[in-house]
Amino acid sequence: MKLGAVVITMGNRPDDLRALLDSVARQEGEPIEVVVVGNGAPVTGVPEGVRTIDLPENLGIPGGRNVGIEAFGPGGTDVDVLLFLDDDGLLPNTDTAELVRQAFTADPKLGIVSFRIADPETGLTQRRHVPRLRASDPMRSSRVTTFLGGANAVRTKVMAEVGGLPAEFFYAHEETDLAWRALDAGWMIDYRSDMVLHHPTTPPSRHASYHFNVARNRVWLARRNLPAPLIPLYLGIWLLLTLARRPSAAGLKAWFGGFKAGWTTPCGPRRPMKWRTVWRLTRLGRPPVI
Repeated sequence: MKLGAVVITMGNRPDDLRALLDSVARQEGEPIEVVVVGNGAPVTGVPEGVRTIDLPENLGIPGGRNVGIEAFGPGGTDVDVLLFLDDDGLLPNTDTAELVRQAFTADPKLGIVSFRIADPETGLTQRRHVPRLRASDPMRSSRVTTFLGGANAVRTKVMAEVGGLPAEFFYAHEETDLAWRALDAGWMIDYRSDMVLHHPTTPPSRHASYHFNVARNRVWLARRNLPAPLIPLYLGIWLLLTLARRPSAAGLKAWFGGFKAGWTTPCGPRRPMKWRTVWRLTRLGRPPVI
């Protein structure tokens, strides 16, 4: 099973990027071909043999990753599985690639694997990094309904079948959009606690556009993927959850701006999931209303 890896960078973490690439090179088994995409910045200082692509502008996280996917052929199909890794992450164990190969070989319907993200200093995994509702035990592996964007592995047949990441999202919820399409096509998603990416603990709100994008893309996600009766239920629940979390006045203003934009701007093609997929998500522990 041939593995490739896509890393996007804005050129502002060269030391972290080099450490990540070195950790990929140390993986056991066949070497992993790596493509680093400079998202609006030139890529410099990478080891020999690592391919680079310099984009003249920042296409956002999904847009940049899509460019990296296509560097491995249409839909990435020159390889069997693609790893997507944050440029400030690190694979602390040398057997992660072999675990990935074993997982996809053992289960032909496994489409996506989400790694466990752990802080390199404390070893702790944030609750938000466990992609399920019952997230109190990050050491428990399970089937899940979404995955973590910068710490995962995707079978390239999935993207060839359902398409890549939604580039228009720029940042936030693009993983869930791909996950729902993959699940609707019959693929499965696993969270694996034994596949670890070290990543410093950081708040998601560090991104300037966080509140706006989270709200806009949440509406787009629903408009693109949910059966019509579930759209108001899904968005109503998320509105109540957002208010319960008591964001700052500026954050709440940005959130409502994004919520409005989600309804008034194009969201891309609408392909509502089948009702049997809704039931499947529900049986996996996360019905598509939350």
